[in-house]
Amino acid sequence: MAGGRGETLILQEKKSLNWGWPLAQLRKAIKNSIVILAMLVIWEAAPRAGLVNTTFLPPVTEVAAAWWQLLLSGDLAEHMGASLARSMGGFLLAILISIPLGLAIGWWKPVSEYLNPLLELMRNTAALAILPVFILLLGLGETSKVAIVLYACLFPLLLNTISGVKNVDPLLIKSARSMGLSPVSLFRKVIIPASLPTIFVGIRQAGASSILVLVAAEMVGATSGLGYLIQYSQFSFLIPQMYAGIITISVIGVILNFLLVNLEKRLTGWKQSYRE
Repeated sequence: MAGGRGETLILQEKKSLNWGWPLAQLRKAIKNSIVILAMLVIWEAAPRAGLVNTTFLPPVTEVAAAWWQLLLSGDLAEHMGASLARSMGGFLLAILISIPLGLAIGWWKPVSEYLNPLLELMRNTAALAILPVFILLLGLGETSKVAIVLYACLFPLLLNTISGVKNVDPLLIKSARSMGLSPVSLFRKVIIPASLPTIFVGIRQAGASSILVLVAAEMVGATSGLGYLIQYSQFSFLIPQMYAGIITISVIGVILNFLLVNLEKRLTGWKQSYRE
């Protein structure tokens, strides 16, 4: 009898745990989104109550209807695809260039001494400030837009990678050397894993820059993309479509950040377990 009661209690505890996890997640989702929902309610109510001019700030339901029409017509997918291709192209190129270069600068002093002066000069030059130079040299086509995204993503990635390498705990390095690790093994098994959390900070910053800078570039010279859609809608006085484009950019940024955070958790599981 005692054994049967024990099994019953265990089953009841398992059921409560199975139900408890989704409820906890639901409560967390509601808590995280309550401010956004409140903002949407205010956005809907303010124009309808006459607090703001509906011409310049239409209710959120009208913006949602415009977004849906753009989606059905295929215009939104076309512009979004063009922007994503450009931003992801520059972003991935920046990762391929910046991370190996940052690891080299952070770990090998001669490389740092040669390249640091150039980096200090270029890091203080805003990407949009030299956009005209990219357009003059590369034209108004896709190359100039990918290049400006590459430039904007380069320095957040590079500087965070350098910082990650230089701030590795010296005790880890001493312990690894005392165990007889070769320089190559030390770099591969200690320096790179210990630098990953800081590198991912740079990756997330670069991901945000890849979208923001591209939108500004598309407003200057493009015939497609979300930046072009926003500016064209503004000039044509299609205000709901303009807000629909802005919201699309925000959603893309949130999704990209969510994917990068989850990738970081997978690659730095040791850090998460240490925190727990």
